[in-house]
Amino acid sequence: MTIREDEIAEFLAFGERLADAAAAVTLKYFRAPIDVEHKTGKGDFDPVTRADREAETVIRDLIATTYPHHGILGEELGLEERGGDWTDRAHWVIDPIDGTRAFISGLPLWGTLIAFNDGERPALGIVDFPATRERFVGAPGQARLGTRLLKTRACPGLDQATLSTTDPDLFATDTDRAAFKRVAERVRLTRYGCDCYAYCMVAAGFMDLVVESGLAAYDVQALIPLVEAAGGIITGWDGRPADQGGRIIAAGDRRIHEQAMSLLNG
Repeated sequence: MTIREDEIAEFLAFGERLADAAAAVTLKYFRAPIDVEHKTGKGDFDPVTRADREAETVIRDLIATTYPHHGILGEELGLEERGGDWTDRAHWVIDPIDGTRAFISGLPLWGTLIAFNDGERPALGIVDFPATRERFVGAPGQARLGTRLLKTRACPGLDQATLSTTDPDLFATDTDRAAFKRVAERVRLTRYGCDCYAYCMVAAGFMDLVVESGLAAYDVQALIPLVEAAGGIITGWDGRPADQGGRIIAAGDRRIHEQAMSLLNG
């Protein structure tokens, strides 16, 4: 299905309800003593807390009550199918705390990612930052921070670009790290540690490029409608759709998207 125009306002309003409910959970644990676990089966340190799990549970319960026919894919509790092939049906894709490393370090740039996928692609995205009281929304024809409309900035060349990745040590392979380095050597400025906030800064016109790898669908689906509605582009390194995660490049200007992709695949 493709989302209808009359559904956009309905699902955005509901998505904001989900963000409010998640924030009520996460903020009570932020900068407070909390146990941190390492996810089983992960090689590098991959933290999770009760804040992650409780926030996702609150989101799931609201979806199940309001839209019982919608599927759910979340980072902490996995896939909840609602009959049939869930990928061809309306579903929500959620990450209760994107940036758990920042969260447990007392840093404010962690966000709650909420995407509504209409069965074809992520159609709506809400990226909420409870600690900074900022909420970014992306939907067909609108990218905004609160009520302020957002637009990416022009950037014709990498030598004028600001680039971000969460952490160069988080690239999935040595090959991916080397590819990122080729891009980083060409840009004007590189910033680390922003998690999903960097994509919002691309949409807002303050950054130009984000390059990452090893992402999951729940890491990126809420970001796609925001970046695209602001005038940017977000794809895989191979130019294919980014909705299933993997190696991701987001750019505010298609010219540097092409230049960076050439270096990443060089």
